[in-house]
Amino acid sequence: MTTAIFNPAALRPDLDEGLRALGLDPTVTVDRAVPNPGDDGTLTGALLAYLALLVRWNATYNLTAIRDPREMLVKHLLDSLAMQPHVRGVHTLADLGTGPGLPGIPLALATPGLSVALVESNGKKARFLRECVRQLGLAPRVRVLESRAEGLAEPGAFEAITARALDRLAGILEVGGHLLAPEGRLLAMKGVYPTEELAELPAGWVGGTVHRLSVPGLDGERHLVEVRRG
Repeated sequence: MTTAIFNPAALRPDLDEGLRALGLDPTVTVDRAVPNPGDDGTLTGALLAYLALLVRWNATYNLTAIRDPREMLVKHLLDSLAMQPHVRGVHTLADLGTGPGLPGIPLALATPGLSVALVESNGKKARFLRECVRQLGLAPRVRVLESRAEGLAEPGAFEAITARALDRLAGILEVGGHLLAPEGRLLAMKGVYPTEELAELPAGWVGGTVHRLSVPGLDGERHLVEVRRG
């Protein structure tokens, strides 16, 4: 299979434009304990460094079906960051079934003070995540938990949990609801408005606000669903 060609200089203008459309400053300095010598310290630089790792590892480990870097920029980076306004003020977030770190890593890069647990049971994806945390200088604010969500013994440890493509709402709560603090929220990324899924919520959980998201460069509907304990 042909390795995708990654040209960060060619992608930078589109990423800058997309970040500004989402209300994010491309030039802001990323909150890191250890600076990453592989980028310029800005949000755009850190996101491109992450994207470079994803492109390189994906050629061997097939971490995502999307292989074109420009398509990754829109469908992975900007799509993940469309929910960033709704995690501002959150201190602890668990990203369930994070895969190659989506949306957890982009959210951690763009949100100062946010601690993220990347929950992934697949060994090769967990290895990639640990390499991202190391190279991007995100420890200890970001940690990798190689486990299924239902196996995590951290009840009530998180103000929010998120899942981008894990399951229906009821299924996410079944495996990860125990991780939420009493006033915590599930923030689930969905495509079209999830009317049926909201009707299926298990007893003790109620749907809150459903936010219509606009992702620069992406056609189709995107929604962020909030669910809380009833």
